[in-house]
Amino acid sequence: MPLDPTVEEQEFLADTLGRLGRAMNLREAVVEPLVCAGLVAATVGVWLICPPHPFAIVPALACLALLVMATLVRIDTPFGYTVPTQLAFVPLLFVLPPAVVPIAVAVAFMLARIVPVLRRQVRASRLIGMTGNAWFSIGPVAVFALAGVPPRAAGPVLLIAALGAQFAVDFAVSVSRVLIARDAPVASQLKETWVYSIDAALSGIGLLVANSIHSSPEALLALVPLLALLTVFARERSQRLTGLIELNNAYRGTALVLGDVLEADDGYTGEHSRSVVGLAMDVGHKLGLDAERRRNLEFAALLHDIGKITIPNEIINKPGKLDPDEWAVMQTHTIEGQKMLDQVGGFMSEVGRIVRAHHERWDGGGYPDGLTADAIPLEARIITCCDAWNAMRTDRSYRKALPYELALAELSANSGAQFDPRVVDTLVSVVAPKHQLEVAQHPRHLPASLATESLAT
Repeated sequence: MPLDPTVEEQEFLADTLGRLGRAMNLREAVVEPLVCAGLVAATVGVWLICPPHPFAIVPALACLALLVMATLVRIDTPFGYTVPTQLAFVPLLFVLPPAVVPIAVAVAFMLARIVPVLRRQVRASRLIGMTGNAWFSIGPVAVFALAGVPPRAAGPVLLIAALGAQFAVDFAVSVSRVLIARDAPVASQLKETWVYSIDAALSGIGLLVANSIHSSPEALLALVPLLALLTVFARERSQRLTGLIELNNAYRGTALVLGDVLEADDGYTGEHSRSVVGLAMDVGHKLGLDAERRRNLEFAALLHDIGKITIPNEIINKPGKLDPDEWAVMQTHTIEGQKMLDQVGGFMSEVGRIVRAHHERWDGGGYPDGLTADAIPLEARIITCCDAWNAMRTDRSYRKALPYELALAELSANSGAQFDPRVVDTLVSVVAPKHQLEVAQHPRHLPASLATESLAT
C-alpha cells in the first residue's frame, strides 16, 4: 500500500488499527478458531511425515528471540500488517526440525503480544488470531518434509519451491480469512501482494545468516541493526497513515459540525439532510459507486442544504409558495453551499461541486447552471432524487407527508424530466421493500389522494 492510499484502503486501515482493541465479532469468533484448528492439523501432518529429531538449543533460542523482535516491527496494511519475520524465520528453518517450526513461530507471535495484552492495548481473545498468523510457516516445512531433505542440504530449486509454497499458503489463508471475517474483496487484497516482495528480499539476507548459524550463532546479531532500521521505517509509515486517517476524521467532524449548525438554524432542514444521507448511500451502493465517490456522496447528502443558513428564516419557513424575489434568494443556497465547502478545502471542494448541482434537472430546467443529463454529477442526481422523495414523505410546514403511492407516482411522473430514470429505478428498488415491510407490520388504510407540491424546491 502506498503512502497515499485510496479511500477504500483508508477505511479498511482504520478498521484494522482499531480492531485489536475490540472484542471479536461473530464472524471472527468463528473464523479464527477454525484457522488455528487448521494450523494444528497441518502441523500434525508434517509431524507424522517427518518426526522431530534432536536440535541445538542455543541457536534455536537465538532465532526465536530474533523472531519475537521481528514480529514487533509492524508495517501496516489495510487488512492487517506485515512483519519482517523472514530475517529470523529462514535461520529458524535451518535450526529446528520442520514439525517444530510452526510451533515456534506461533509461540513467537504469542510472546510478542503478551505485553500489549497486559496493558490492555490488545484484547486477550485476539491472541488466537496471532497464533493463526503462523500459517505462513506451513508451506516451506511441508516442502522440506515431503522432499525428505533438510534445508541445510537443499539446493536452489528446493529453496525457491519452499519460498513459493510459503507465499502461496500464506496468501490463500490470509485472503480467505479476511474475505470471510471482513467482507474484503479479493481484488482489493490482491493490491497488497507487494508485501511479498519485502519477504522475498529479506529471505536472501536470512539465508546468508542461516548458512553459518550452526557454527556461529552470533551471526544473528548482524540482523539486529537491520531490524532497527526497519522499525524506524515502520514507525514513520504508521505515523503518516495514522495522520491521514485523523485528517479524514477531522473532515468528517467538520461536516458533522456544519450539519449541527444547519439543524440548529433550521430544525427541519437539518433533520431532512440527515435522513437523505442513508437513502442516498443505499442508492449509491446499488449503483456501484466506489469508496471515494460514496464518501463524497455521504458528505454532499449531509451538507446539500448547508447554504440555507445564509437564507433568511422567514423565507425558509414561509408557508405556501415563495414570490419571485424570495425564490431568487432561495436559489442562491446551492452556490453559497459550494462557497462554504470550498473554504474547507481538500476533497470537500469536490463535495461542494456536488452540492452546487443538487437542484439541477435531468432535462436542463434546474439551477444554478442549467446542466442536463450526464453533465450533472451522478452523486448530485442521486441526492436530487432522494431529496425529493424524503421531502414528499415527511411533514412540511404547509402540508402533511404524502402517502407512499402518491409519492411513488410523482417520482415516476418526473422520471426523465426532473430525475435521472436510472436513479429513480434504483431508488424505488431501495424504498419498496422497506414500505412492504412497514405495511406488513403496521397495516392501515391509506388516503386515496393528497394535494401534491412542486418538487423543484
